[in-house]
Amino acid sequence: MQLNTNCVTRFAPSPTGRLHLGHAYSAMLSHDLARARSGKFLLRLEDIDTGRCRAEFVDSILEDLSWLGLNWDADVVCQSDRSAAYEDALHRLIDLGLVYRCWCTRAEIAAQAASAPQGAQRLYPGTCRHRYDGSPDPLPFSWRLDVQAALDHTGPLFWQDQQAGHVPAQPQLLGDVIVARKDAGTSYHIAVVVDDAWQGVTDIVRGSDLFDSTHIHRLLQAVLDLPTPLYHHHPLVLDAEGGRLAKRRGSIAIADLRAEGVNPGDLMAALRLGQLPDGYRLSA
Repeated sequence: MQLNTNCVTRFAPSPTGRLHLGHAYSAMLSHDLARARSGKFLLRLEDIDTGRCRAEFVDSILEDLSWLGLNWDADVVCQSDRSAAYEDALHRLIDLGLVYRCWCTRAEIAAQAASAPQGAQRLYPGTCRHRYDGSPDPLPFSWRLDVQAALDHTGPLFWQDQQAGHVPAQPQLLGDVIVARKDAGTSYHIAVVVDDAWQGVTDIVRGSDLFDSTHIHRLLQAVLDLPTPLYHHHPLVLDAEGGRLAKRRGSIAIADLRAEGVNPGDLMAALRLGQLPDGYRLSA
């Protein structure tokens, strides 16, 4: 596999809570990959969820990364400042006829999923795909990607993954995902592919929990004529019960380790050897 020299990587956390050990592991892998190839390590804050993002968490992220010795190479990019770029991308999808309005509520979608046959994939069933008749509607709506129409537009796609190799893109596995939310005007899927291209990211280092999202991202890159980076999906840091670390689960934060007097140099040296503190392990 051809590896990128002078590569550009990024770490893109959401300031909805404090960083935990899993974030530190992912940021370290991204940082070290850039340093090993004389490249750049960028920091981007995925803060489009204005209802959950907090300024104090932004400050905490910056403090944690500096304490860990993971220094970035350019000004921090905030997605909340990039709405015009996401709107442009959405309008291109609209002009191509590859998205449709969706008025379904979460409760309605959950009810539809609950009624699906046991064992069936619980994807969005396309309720609103042909619902819009061109008449004015005062109700707020999201935009969904018509995956099959987009695939018909692009033809077969693939991406290269450092761990998985040559991966055929199968975005239909995720169904018609939302690309612009009712309350935000965009979504993670649009924002991440637009920003990675804009920042010149050549290598995306992120957890294996986002592997499936890459199927959608590869499709959006093709439709929007954006470059496709090399992907590195790494194992996740798990707790003693084998659960994923998460802010909502109360996982120990990097700030807690700092307060306990943990030596950041020793912590990072251990992480680079794949050695985690007691009570943590890497997923398979």
